[in-house]
Amino acid sequence: MSLVYPAPFEYFAPTSLKEALELLSKYGDEAKILAGGQSLIISMKLRIISPKYIIDINNIPNLSYINESEGYLRLGTLTRYSDLEYSDLIKSKYPLLYESVKHLADPIVRNWGTVGGNVCYNHPGNNLPAVMLAYNAEFVATSLSGSRVIKATDFFLGPFQTALRQDEILTEIRIPIPKPRNGGHYIKLERRVGDFAIISTAVNLSLDYDGTVREAGIGIGGASNNPVKVTKAEELLVGNKINDNLIKEVGKIVTDVIKPVEEPFGPPADYKKAMAGVLTIRAIKQAIKRALGGV
Repeated sequence: MSLVYPAPFEYFAPTSLKEALELLSKYGDEAKILAGGQSLIISMKLRIISPKYIIDINNIPNLSYINESEGYLRLGTLTRYSDLEYSDLIKSKYPLLYESVKHLADPIVRNWGTVGGNVCYNHPGNNLPAVMLAYNAEFVATSLSGSRVIKATDFFLGPFQTALRQDEILTEIRIPIPKPRNGGHYIKLERRVGDFAIISTAVNLSLDYDGTVREAGIGIGGASNNPVKVTKAEELLVGNKINDNLIKEVGKIVTDVIKPVEEPFGPPADYKKAMAGVLTIRAIKQAIKRALGGV
């Protein structure tokens, strides 16, 4: 078996965010940021990409954290999947996020991979982009000129593409702190345990005390070249009380809305459409159960 090596590159390990941003500004689109590197290194070994400069941000302090403040759960861009997996706060209060990282790849990848790297890579089968859409998350992008906040609906532009400018680094992810009677669920169809999703569904719901849906978020991954926020299905849920007919109608909307890409070695598009609806129905039922105090 022949070995595959990356093309030659120059490596930098800045110790401050300002230094990293200066390097990024200097080298432009010839540079790549290394966070966890679980996707970047593979792409370089296969020479899918061959950056001339690698800027490793792992030595920069204060980019890994999990905390709640000012109405948001705040995640530093270098927060590892395993940090989320073993966080009592995430497990108890953000089950949708917890499930999406608990079943991501394997323990080695979860120990190295970062939430910032995952969303910035935006692989169509990645777990987190659909979750961020369901949560209505926000992304803080920082450059030498300052910071700006990008909504999840504006962040994901296409396969391996985001709204980050070349001179920006994603520094923080913000998820609104859930209100009482909130529940979420993540479920995916995969070829092997921990693999990229063939289809995934992320559902986040909040209920009023009379059982009416107050807030709803639905994100679908794997179905197309970009994660899909199913706004029409969310709007149908909000203001209504959950019943079997309503859930079935939401599943039908999801099936109708997504437009899967035909893959040469993947399942047929019609199968992916059907499974998106099925998984959404299952995810809604589990999310409602959790919102009502179940597990």
